Amino acid sequence: MRRTTGAVFLSLFAALIIFSDPAFSHHGTAISYDEKHPIVVKGVVKEFLWRNPHTQLFLEVKDEKGNAVQWAFEMLSPGVLTRLGWTKHQFKPGDKVTMTVAPSFAGTPAGISYSPCKVNVNGVEMTR
Repeated sequence: MRRTTGAVFLSLFAALIIFSDPAFSHHGTAISYDEKHPIVVKGVVKEFLWRNPHTQLFLEVKDEKGNAVQWAFEMLSPGVLTRLGWTKHQFKPGDKVTMTVAPSFAGTPAGISYSPCKVNVNGVEMTR
C-alpha cells in the first residue's frame, strides 16, 4: 500500500509540473523590444492577422532611402482588443497607418505596440 501511495503522489506531482508549465511560460516583452525608446512608424498595411495569442500587423514602410521595408508588429490579443472596441477589420490592406511602437532590440524591422499606443489610420486617431 505504501508503494502505491508514493507512486500516485509522484505521478500527480509530475502531472502538476507538466500541465502547469504553460501557465508560466508567457513571455515578457522587455527582453525583445526597447520600450524606453519608442519610435513612430508610418506605412501602408499589407496584412492584419487577428489571432491568438497576439494580433499582428504587417506594414510596408519606406526607409530613409525610399526603399520599401516590411515591418511586423505584435499587438494585444483579439480578446483584449475586442474589449477596447477594436475589430478584426480594424486594418485593411492599403490603409495608411502611423503608430508609436517599441522597436526590436535586434535592429530588425519589428516592434510591439504597447499602452498607451497612438494609432492613426487614414487620418483618424485611435488610442488603445
